[in-house]
Amino acid sequence: MKTILIIAGVLIAIFIIVQLYAMSSRKNIESYPYRVVKSYSGFEIREYEASLFTSVKLGTNDYKVASGKGFSILAGYIFGGNEKNEKISMTSPVAMSIEDSMTMMFMVPKDIKKENLPKPDQAGIEFKEEPAKTVAAITFGGWASTERINEYKRKLIAALEAEGIAYTNRFSFLGYNPPYDLINRKNEVIVELEK
Repeated sequence: MKTILIIAGVLIAIFIIVQLYAMSSRKNIESYPYRVVKSYSGFEIREYEASLFTSVKLGTNDYKVASGKGFSILAGYIFGGNEKNEKISMTSPVAMSIEDSMTMMFMVPKDIKKENLPKPDQAGIEFKEEPAKTVAAITFGGWASTERINEYKRKLIAALEAEGIAYTNRFSFLGYNPPYDLINRKNEVIVELEK
């Protein structure tokens, strides 16, 4: 019995340490800059700055498949899978287009220019300039899945239509947490608004 209590105590301590590390590491991660224009009940309107992204197009619209494959490819690139074996800082959130063939994107840190990015070792990685844009965003916690993303996409559409706000068909999912982060998980569905 004593051994079980010791093992349980060690596991709880490890869990707490990992979660504290996850929370502190998030504070040092550069994020996709935006400004809130207006808050509504359940969603908000934001203006995002123009930003540069690394991206990879994935041949599926299944979140679990696309997120695993896309993250592996892009993380490989920023962790040194490039011609210079150069590491590039992780940013937040990880963005994924919500369409028949999803595209995953990592924002490039602001201090790195497109011409200075090393060539990827893996085919399929592209550098994409995202223009400044106005979006509507809805936030949800917990773990993302295709079903939950679609649920919040429907909720966002209903909220926008109730407010008479015109939107495009350019929806994206934003994920803010690493997989080992179990507490205070944050996810969003955003859609670009009509100009």
